[in-house]
Amino acid sequence: MPSLNPYLSFQREARSAMQFYQGVFGGDLDISTFGEYEGMVQDASEADLVMHAQLTTPDGFVLMASDTPAGVEYRKPAGISVSVSGDDEQKLERFWSALADGGTIMMPFDVPPWGGRFGMLTDRFGIDWMVAYTPPQA
Repeated sequence: MPSLNPYLSFQREARSAMQFYQGVFGGDLDISTFGEYEGMVQDASEADLVMHAQLTTPDGFVLMASDTPAGVEYRKPAGISVSVSGDDEQKLERFWSALADGGTIMMPFDVPPWGGRFGMLTDRFGIDWMVAYTPPQA
């Protein structure tokens, strides 16, 4: 079965960001560095940069990320948000609060005109998030 997974690019913060997201969502975090693979490092100072990180959470989320080594153009994420939604209001509120810590809230996690709860923020690493709670149908 195919899956669609966000893959985030960072300049030098992938490890910190992924450890932060592990604290938000829980789960298992696997990190591989450029230095672990022969021929992948052109500058010894970049050996500890993240070549690939994958967070797999108890809720079934898979979030991946990497750092951008010198010689490769880094483009800050723009025009895209990572969306977390569901019908567990308490869990979504915990996610929201944790993601908002050190970030910038663009729309508070509150009741929108269509019901439920919804909010938008940019986290401390510059990643845009949307969190949406939809009450279970009776």
